[in-house]
This record gives sequence, structure tokens and C-alpha cells, in this order.
Amino acid sequence: MIPKELAKKVRYIQIYTNKTVNDVMAGEYQSVFKGRGMEFDEVREYQPGDEIRTIDWNVTARMGHPYVKRYREERELTIMFLVDLSASGAFGSVSRMKNEIAAELCALLAFSAIKNNDKVGLIMFTDAIEMFIPPKKGLSHVLRVIRDLLAFSPQQTQTNIALGLDYLGRVTNKRSVVFLVSDFIGGGFERPMRVLSKKHDLIAVSITDPREMRLPNAGLVEIQDAETGAQVLIDTSSAAVRKRYEQLAHARKQRLRELFASMDVDHIDVSTEENYVRDLMLFFRRRERRMG
Repeated sequence: MIPKELAKKVRYIQIYTNKTVNDVMAGEYQSVFKGRGMEFDEVREYQPGDEIRTIDWNVTARMGHPYVKRYREERELTIMFLVDLSASGAFGSVSRMKNEIAAELCALLAFSAIKNNDKVGLIMFTDAIEMFIPPKKGLSHVLRVIRDLLAFSPQQTQTNIALGLDYLGRVTNKRSVVFLVSDFIGGGFERPMRVLSKKHDLIAVSITDPREMRLPNAGLVEIQDAETGAQVLIDTSSAAVRKRYEQLAHARKQRLRELFASMDVDHIDVSTEENYVRDLMLFFRRRERRMG
């Protein structure tokens, strides 16, 4: 049995994301994520205006008059969500934690996917592979994915993005659209990311909280690293300390942007204090302009 509170949350997300998909994202998803190419559909008699290059000469010779080949777009895609569930995601200073934003964002994309008859799969990782749900179609499957994203309790606390990327590379042979959702705290993932991005359409979704970008003036504050447990005492009443903290945070963000750009990996920058639907729409439009 699903706990009542979880069922209520899943239902809320289903209603909200379905409305957003229908009202805001209609057409955007399909125009940005193309099928894998064109596949043969049928032959039919030549009609004036048909492209001469599409004439099927074998059938034409057999039938005694021109026939052309017809093609259709091979539309079906596989969407994989590779989601970082390390302890740093269980943080939020506004209204929702980073992990909650990650779940809602994935839900929105998953509902867009099933509306287009695409498959959806999920890998959740920390510094271990916590769960793998193979890609499938259908509403009940997507609801399961959302439930697990919201309710799953990971065994480990730390992050190993490289491990998640390597695992996805081993279990997913078919070219897929991969959303890597993380706060990207921790490094060492550059090489596997570069390898995976050559085989799959990889999109990095970085989620940050405003408190990770700037400190309030709150006097002496003890800060604990959620993943390692390490603690440090910071004097937030010092303007110099607050400024240095902000400089380091922005420098880290800029390094991430430059890293993704150097690999031709698309990047969606999401904050817990802003509207992630707007961030997604901006990404779709940027990508559509580039592809056009």
C-alpha cells in the first residue's frame, strides 16, 4: 500500500505536470527531441511533384509505371533520468528541497515523454547505484518512477557521479536522451561524462539553493557537510566572509558551465527559489534555435 501522504503528493504532481505539459509545453518537447531518423513506410504510385530521387526502380520495373518510396520519422525515444540522491540534495532554504525540485522536474519531462509515446527509465545513485528502473511506456510506469523519486530512501550519503554515468553506459545500449540531475557537488566525472555524451544526448540539470550561493548576516553559524558530516564555524556577520563565500560559489558555477560547454553537453541551471518550468522552456527555445 502507498502511504496516504505520498499518494496525495504523487496525485498533486500528476495534475500539476499534466496541466503544464498541455498548457505550456505542448509541442516544445517534440520539436526539440527528434526521433532517430527516417524509416521506410511503404511504396505508392508516383504523383506529379514527388521527388524523383524517391523512385523505387525495382518496383517501377516490375509494375511498368513509376512508384516512389515513402518514409516516416522514427519518432520513439528513450528518456533516461540519472538522478543524484546524495544527502546534499535533502536541503532547501526556500519552500522545497533540491531533491523535491528534481522529482517534480523529472515528472514534468516524464509526462511530456509518455504524451509522445516515448519510453522512460530511471537510475538513482549516491556513491552507489541505489535503484534502476528499466525504460518502459505508459502512465502507470511513469507514476511508479515519480513515486520512487519522491519516497526512495538511499542507503548511502555521498556522491559519485562518475559511477552513475558508467552504470548508465553499461545498461543502456540504445541511444537515449539522458537527463543527469544533480547539484554537482564533487568532481571526478569529466571523463565518463565525455564518453557518455558521444553516445547519448546528455543534458546536465544542476540544482542549487540560494543559501549555497550567498550567506545571510546571522552571526556565528556552524555549517555541516551533509555528505561527509564535517563541520565548520563561519562568522557570517563579516562582510568579507560573505563576499568571499559568494565569489567561490559563483566561480564554481562558472567552472561547471565551462565544463559542460567544452563537451557540448546541454545545461539547465535550476534554483530552488525560481520557477523550473521557465528554466525548462528557456532551454527548449535555446536548443530549438540552435537546431533550426
